[in-house]
Amino acid sequence: MKNLLIIAMLSVAYVSNSQTLSYNDIGVLFSKEKINGTARYNAMSGAFGALGGDLSAMDINPAGAAVFLKSEFSATFNVRNTQTTASYYGNSEPIENDYTNLSQTGGVFVFRNYGSNDGWGKIAVGFNYSIANDFENMWFAQGNSNFPTWINDPNDPNIQYLNSDGQYFENTTSGKNYKYSFTIASQYNNNLYLGASVNTYDVESYQRILLEEYNNDGNGNTLDASLIQELLTYGEGISFTLGLISKPNENIRLGIAYQSPVWYNLLEDYVGEDLELYLSNTNEIISSYSGINTFDYKLRTPSKLTGSFAYIFNNFGLISFDYIYKNYSKINLSNGNFVAENQSFLTDMESTGEFRLGTEWRFKNLSLRGGYHYEKSPYKSAITSDNVEGFSIGAGYKFRGGKIDFSYQKDTNTAPYNFYPQYNQVNSANLDFENSIFTTTIVFNI
Repeated sequence: MKNLLIIAMLSVAYVSNSQTLSYNDIGVLFSKEKINGTARYNAMSGAFGALGGDLSAMDINPAGAAVFLKSEFSATFNVRNTQTTASYYGNSEPIENDYTNLSQTGGVFVFRNYGSNDGWGKIAVGFNYSIANDFENMWFAQGNSNFPTWINDPNDPNIQYLNSDGQYFENTTSGKNYKYSFTIASQYNNNLYLGASVNTYDVESYQRILLEEYNNDGNGNTLDASLIQELLTYGEGISFTLGLISKPNENIRLGIAYQSPVWYNLLEDYVGEDLELYLSNTNEIISSYSGINTFDYKLRTPSKLTGSFAYIFNNFGLISFDYIYKNYSKINLSNGNFVAENQSFLTDMESTGEFRLGTEWRFKNLSLRGGYHYEKSPYKSAITSDNVEGFSIGAGYKFRGGKIDFSYQKDTNTAPYNFYPQYNQVNSANLDFENSIFTTTIVFNI
């Protein structure tokens, strides 16, 4: 009976301080789509809204499918290197991980409208698979906050663990958000391109956290506690995209595209408590396991509006600019009691702008590319370094029947992670992320 009472006490102390992603975190995570497409697209930091002619560009503006001159197929592979440094009470822990993916594949078929006098020159039908977001990563933090969260010995109320010997936190995440886009587009009078896409999503996100805490009473008695929590969230989503590209003259391209909210149906499996406690004064280990709790709900992400401009230097090169607007306060959770979470979106989140700049220069069969991108954090409380900022470079070579492209991207940002959200006395860990992505795409003309 005493052990049952101890387990109940531990459950209240730890589970009330859940460290896995909250519903608000999930809402923001699933609302983000990274620059993760063909090597040409990545090399120009995704600034393709007014250009088209690339399979990944259809995900930004479906009108770009009608820019293709011929049918083609492409496949893309990338290697991502992520360096994470977790700083916690003067202690920094760097860790580096590498991940390999088939990040894009798809094709477009172009049908010319020969002999027509109605102005519609051609129709393009395309399909593209991409990874909208990749959740793979692992990091850990350790240090000593000098704040013990365990005070009384559950066996002996006269023993109080008033001294902290440190904390250790380990976070492992995996899974991806796969995006499948089905596009139809057409060209009108050689100066206007119109397109529409239906996008489906297949998402799975897994997180496992390990929290360990060490305390002592100053008289040789120690209390070591550890908690493992696991959260698996998975489901499907759907959205649509409408876009157009205009050619006012031979040098200027203008684009605008609207992507609807993504409507997700999600299911979660949550292991809220795998708890173990070691007491030195009795040399005993007390443990408990809560089992798996399953819950399903709905998520609506914010819509996205993209405005684009490009200037074409005849056959020599181009400069392209995209601005993407999203209002994260519009995220909404439903099919459950989410009053507090939805209010938090309204209170804590805001609209953001994402800036993408790209350029490409051609030298016969060789193309050289570069880009820059900047994405503001959606959190009102964010600091400047929480914004994502990065650059990209790349090259491509055309051969008979196709081409091969390469790119390198690098971006950085910071983020806080709070181990003990219930205790204002304990600071968050500060996370520094540095992502490098090497991408290769092979393109075949059909």
